[in-house]
Order: sequence, then C-alpha cells, then structure tokens
Amino acid sequence: MPREKRAARLRRMHEEYALLCAEFPDPVCALHFDTPFQLLVATILSAQTTDRRVNSVTPELFRRWPEPGDLADARPEDVEDVIHPLGFFHSKTRNLLAMATKLVADFDGVVPQDMDSLTSLPGVGRKTANVVLGNAFGISGFPVDTHVIRVTRRLRWRTIRRGSAPDPVGIEREITSCFPPGEWTNLSHRLIFLGRRYCHARNPDCVSCPLRESCPSSTIAHPNAAKRNDR
Repeated sequence: MPREKRAARLRRMHEEYALLCAEFPDPVCALHFDTPFQLLVATILSAQTTDRRVNSVTPELFRRWPEPGDLADARPEDVEDVIHPLGFFHSKTRNLLAMATKLVADFDGVVPQDMDSLTSLPGVGRKTANVVLGNAFGISGFPVDTHVIRVTRRLRWRTIRRGSAPDPVGIEREITSCFPPGEWTNLSHRLIFLGRRYCHARNPDCVSCPLRESCPSSTIAHPNAAKRNDR
C-alpha cells in the first residue's frame, strides 16, 4: 500500500473511532469492582489471564480481605489457595501482599490518584495504573495491553518499526496525542473490545469487523492483507 500521510491517517483514525463508538456505545471495565482498592487488586490479578477468570475469584478474595490492612496481614498460602485458578499464583500473591503492605505504610491504606504513586506500588506498572486512574477515579488514562498493541498495529494507527519490540509507553504517547484526554479511557476499552470480538490474534474476523472497509490490514478491503496482518 502507498505510504499514508499523517493528516490522512489522523482523519481515518477519527472516522474509525466514530465507528467503534457506534459499535461499542457504552464501554465499561470488564473487571468487577466496588472500590479503587478492589480494582487495583483485580487488575494486578488480570496479568496473563482473562477478566472472566479474575471475576470468578475476586468475590471470595474481597470477602476475606476487604481492605488493604486485611490483605497485608493475610497468610500467603491462604491467598494462593483463593487465586490458584488464575495461574502464576505465587508471584501474584507476593505482589498483592507487598502492594497492600506498602499501601498501608506509605498511603494510609488509600489508593493514590497519580501515576508516580501508583507505579511505586509492587506489581503495579503503567498499564495497571492507567486502568485504575481511568476507571476508578475518572482521570484520563490509556491502558496499553496486548489487544491495544495488536489492534493499533493492524490499523496502522501508529508507527511500525520492523524488527523492534512494541513499546507500550511509546504507543500510549503516540495514540493519545491524536485524541482528547477525555476519550483516552473509553478509547482503550473500545480497542480492547475490538480485539476481543473481531481482531483476534489468530484468524481475525474481518468479514464482521465494523472497520473492514478502511482497515489497512482488512482482508475484505485488501485481499492480500492476510500476509501483512502481523508484521
């Protein structure tokens, strides 16, 4: 395909986002939570597993250890027993207990509302912090997960450097520069939903995808795109 000029790409991005808004009009976080602390815990647990699995164990986890102080004092083997179905339960338990301990010691048990403080907590990276900021506090955040990385690559919404590993911070910076902060959280949700429903890692469902006519990787608009989908 001919190289797309930046102005044309930006215009296409907003046209495609309008289609995503119509497809997913009311995006909400797929993790179940009632408090910022619960969302923080659930997001830490969501690494390398599905939100559905996380939601299956968090009711018992929150019942037994509802507050940061409760979790900080929990026995590791008890927490491991509850979250065992998620996998990586040893490392996740260590992160949860260390996070809760630091939260109590440094923040009086209150989940902070800024990036630097959140990422100072064990097990909390920029993606997790953005999830909490956007969904618990309504503070603009753009979580970059595997779906966002894959979908923005296939849509050519960002610069693609052959042979280099994706840079989540760079992706966040590049994509958010194209949209107003008030859209960042919902933008991430909608890209994730697109990845889950249509733009699968293997065998993307281009036929049903709402962006099939404009996506540079669409096998509908571009029959040879299958060879380029994951470059």
